[in-house]
Amino acid sequence: MIIGIGTDLANIDRIARTLDRFGDRFRTRVFTAVEQQKAEARADTPGTYAKRWAAKEACSKALGTGLRMGIAWKDMAVSNLPGGQPVMEVTGWAAERLAQITPPGHDAVIHVSLTDDHPWAQAFVVIEARPTLRPDYTSPG
Repeated sequence: MIIGIGTDLANIDRIARTLDRFGDRFRTRVFTAVEQQKAEARADTPGTYAKRWAAKEACSKALGTGLRMGIAWKDMAVSNLPGGQPVMEVTGWAAERLAQITPPGHDAVIHVSLTDDHPWAQAFVVIEARPTLRPDYTSPG
């Protein structure tokens, strides 16, 4: 079952101006070391940061709070699977909030999709609650 949906649209040029103006102060306040390494290794560094910014905003909306109630920017982090698929990891208050909204007997799975078409970067986050499989459960057939 879906327990949260969030989306966000970020302007890549605005993120580029923020990076120019505030540099490391902005990077270290908002992005994890892994996110910074990924962005700095890409040809479109501002676009990569903008997509991750949008993902954090979208995740906070899917959690039902927006960026309030104690969620910190770094409580939500985008990384990539070996094949490139983005994944969202939550820690701190975001993880606590996720636990609060996940029904008993379920595990939460966060799906994230990122895209950009200059000057826009967009993220879409869906939080799914899947029934927890009991260790003694075997599927029929």
